[in-house]
Amino acid sequence: MSKPALRPQGDYQPAGLSRRLAAMLYDSFLCIALLIVVAFAYKLIQMGIYGETQLRQWSDAGALDGDPLLSTLLLFSLFGFFAKFWTHGGQTLGMQVWGIRVQNADGTAISLWQALLRFLVAILSGLMLGLGYLWVLFDSRKRSWHDLYSNSITVQLPKHAHRK
Repeated sequence: MSKPALRPQGDYQPAGLSRRLAAMLYDSFLCIALLIVVAFAYKLIQMGIYGETQLRQWSDAGALDGDPLLSTLLLFSLFGFFAKFWTHGGQTLGMQVWGIRVQNADGTAISLWQALLRFLVAILSGLMLGLGYLWVLFDSRKRSWHDLYSNSITVQLPKHAHRK
């Protein structure tokens, strides 16, 4: 299956750390909203199944603390958010605002597998006090750990290309 070429095409410079962090901050607000909606829907479904009284009893007893199903749903929701944007257009909403895009070296969209690798390594990078993100400052081609492990690049689009 051929990979779709992203538009606009061109040989773009690697994105710097400041743009990446700005896009991450923007996307973090969207992700928080997504997590709130998913958790709310999950709790509404639970309430419909078990009833408010039963949920309150479980909550008071601490039985709902660290709900693994909810945690899994939230993680899958976040991955779905990033995977959809990265594999269809190469840009999350924050990346669109800051004019950066993730892509393969040939200008095509990354695969779902690459998106999964990016997602998991980005989490690991964050857990390691941002070292994987700061790697951009030391790599000659401005690649982060998640760029390296997913065999993708993050480029800065020209101003006229990302404002359309």
